[in-house]
Amino acid sequence: MNLWPPFLFAGIRVLHISEDWSRVRVRLHLRRWTSNYVGTQYGGSIFSMTDPFWMITLLNRLGPGYSVWDKAAEIEFVAPGRTHLSADFDLDDERIEAIRHAAGDGRPVLEWFETRVVDDGGGLVARVRKQVYVRRKPDQPGR
Repeated sequence: MNLWPPFLFAGIRVLHISEDWSRVRVRLHLRRWTSNYVGTQYGGSIFSMTDPFWMITLLNRLGPGYSVWDKAAEIEFVAPGRTHLSADFDLDDERIEAIRHAAGDGRPVLEWFETRVVDDGGGLVARVRKQVYVRRKPDQPGR
């Protein structure tokens, strides 16, 4: 993913993906060519660093018996990003099992996830919320 052009050219790096996809850590580097007009982190890059990970994490955790799509997104900018930024995505077994249970009858499930984007000092820069659509595929057993 680090060679994917939208990440590569925006200064976004995937630092860690756990083997079971329960945890992802991403970093956004502040560079002269990736900052905005006033020299802070570009808001589009802040959103981009968080964009695909809930969907991808769910796809990998739930398995091939499920359809997973992004449905909606919200971002709240809390403070200017004046340093490198990071975001963690943690998806525990309890939440996965709850989603499997809710989608067990084949009906769509809409689930909200929140990500905190923090600066190098741990200060909150942005909150990103993503709504993800999950549905068990017809004639596919849930794992």
